Amino acid sequence: MRPYEELIVDIPNYPKPGVVFKDLTPAFAAADAFAAMVDDLAAHFADRVITKVVGAEARGFIVGAAVALRLGAGFVPCRKPGKLPRTTLRESYVLEYGTDALEIHADALTPDDVVLIVDDLVATGGTTTAMVRLVRASGARLVGFGFVVELAFLDPRAVIAAETDAEVFSLVAVD
Repeated sequence: MRPYEELIVDIPNYPKPGVVFKDLTPAFAAADAFAAMVDDLAAHFADRVITKVVGAEARGFIVGAAVALRLGAGFVPCRKPGKLPRTTLRESYVLEYGTDALEIHADALTPDDVVLIVDDLVATGGTTTAMVRLVRASGARLVGFGFVVELAFLDPRAVIAAETDAEVFSLVAVD
């Protein structure tokens, strides 16, 4: 077992009854666990010549920026609407209780970029597929996804596969 696995804490009934929240903050706080997490994600994609890592607000920033640094790539924050100061690309996505949207700066990615999407956790795939569409709209080439935790029992890979054939890699799968 890698050091980050044992530090992921289950929080029952958060943020609502019936949900078991996967809290990665203890793994982020332990230097050896955080380094192993970042190293394992970066090592998997080291041969892909990644030029940009895209990470979603907010925990995707933590993992994504560190992976980008390890890969020698730039980092592109994917944020909630109204948080970025310049012209943006926006993509909406469906939640179980409504809709939300994500944005990147319109000039953050170019057709020359090779992109890796990184996030702390993938559940239903809605946020992830919105990021796929943003990368596609920029003309950049998406080569993969790196997640710390995948809630495999929700089958996010099927949702992602409907959008792209880019590789999905997860450090920890929860069946």
